[in-house]
Amino acid sequence: MILEMDPPNVPASVDPIIIPRLATTRLDRQQMSLYLHNSLTRSKERFEPLDPGRVTMYACGPTVYNPPHIGNARAAVVYDVLFRVLRRHYDNVIYARNITDVDDKINSAALSEGVPIETITARYIEVYHRDMRGLGVLSPVIEPRATHHIGVIITMIERLIDAGYAYAAEGHALFHVPAFERYGELSGRTLEDMIAGHRVEVEPWKRDPADFVLWKPSDDAAPGWDSPWGRGRPGWHIECSAMAEQHLGTTIDIHGGGNDLKFPHHENEIAQSVCSHDGAPFARYWVHNGFVEIDSEKMSKSIGNVLLVENLLQRFPGEAVRMALIQARYREPINWNDDLVDQAKSQLDRMYGALQRLESVTPSGAPLANAAFYRAMDDDLNTALAISSLMETVTRANTATALDEQMQAKSELLAGGAELGILQQSPSDWFAGRPGQNIDKEQVETLIALRDTARAEKNWSRADDIRDQLAALGVQIQDGPNGTEWRT
Repeated sequence: MILEMDPPNVPASVDPIIIPRLATTRLDRQQMSLYLHNSLTRSKERFEPLDPGRVTMYACGPTVYNPPHIGNARAAVVYDVLFRVLRRHYDNVIYARNITDVDDKINSAALSEGVPIETITARYIEVYHRDMRGLGVLSPVIEPRATHHIGVIITMIERLIDAGYAYAAEGHALFHVPAFERYGELSGRTLEDMIAGHRVEVEPWKRDPADFVLWKPSDDAAPGWDSPWGRGRPGWHIECSAMAEQHLGTTIDIHGGGNDLKFPHHENEIAQSVCSHDGAPFARYWVHNGFVEIDSEKMSKSIGNVLLVENLLQRFPGEAVRMALIQARYREPINWNDDLVDQAKSQLDRMYGALQRLESVTPSGAPLANAAFYRAMDDDLNTALAISSLMETVTRANTATALDEQMQAKSELLAGGAELGILQQSPSDWFAGRPGQNIDKEQVETLIALRDTARAEKNWSRADDIRDQLAALGVQIQDGPNGTEWRT
């Protein structure tokens, strides 16, 4: 059956957001288990939440001082897919994705424009939401902002100081890294390696070069809040620890983010949270997504190859960009180029073409993907294999003649598409406005007839040439038991 979740209660302290009602199909949970690669243990593990009645996930969201790029989009899409998978398995999934709305880069942008930081952050929060909607990313259940949690942050810092893990100095509050013996477990680095391999601020008031800032002073030109250490603002790392505690609890089930956040951000989050909670674990499963490379080069402002989502959405359908982002396993790097998006778009054309062929067919019962699809998704989000499974369903959909087979195929496509976040529009909307919509139908039928003759004569070269001619006109063909069908 289909079970719709009621939105969980959102604390009044968070921003009002629209919580989607996502229809999810419940399966026999004893037959299907979700496995995730845990970065902390460096192994794939069966996912077992602390409380199956309240599954918690936190993912690091944007720092809102500029538009999101394709790397930001990959993280958002990956954890959106994981959110959808979790909701298939569990009735109540609390997914929090934060917004960092106080940061030195935000301050710099505000100063350069002569406006308050709220002007900058409001602008780019809107842009981020717009671009993520364009990629079919669901709103998280909770979207906390750092500036709305200053009191919680200060309280956490005070606990750390009282417990001897942090100290105040020159208007700052700092975490004393040597006080936490397990520091480095996530990234697998020693303290000496971390100091040698990264730029570390060495100030005379630091007890150790590796100590990091929990609170920093603000001058008159910078935003600030009153605190026991003077007017100032929080450090980046403490914000996520405090917001996760506030909305998800002392120990959360899953923490997600990009590989680049393992050190120092996530390493510091673990230190702060564990030490402020008397040694209780911070997150039980750490999930990290791989980088996006542009034509085999790391994306970098200095190289000038940063791809903004808003620019990509002007060139390609949002679902094609999303499909390209899930072509590879989430932990693997993606080599981004136009060919990747074109391939994703072609796959979607085939999927939507199959749905168009079955437009008059009613799916059988509740939409339910096939077992191979779910096995792939539950095996550490193997989206590549899941897409392959869907393409096999497309083949069956295009060749099925019996009504029950057509109903089953349509059900599998719709359910699989919903879990991947694709096939979320009608076929007519997907194909609307494509080049070739006003082509000469008589010419197309003539070319198809010539191709049929070439195939009957086993003149495969000639048949391929005619297929290429049709493709150049913007026509896609599909051979089936009832002959050759075509669409633009």
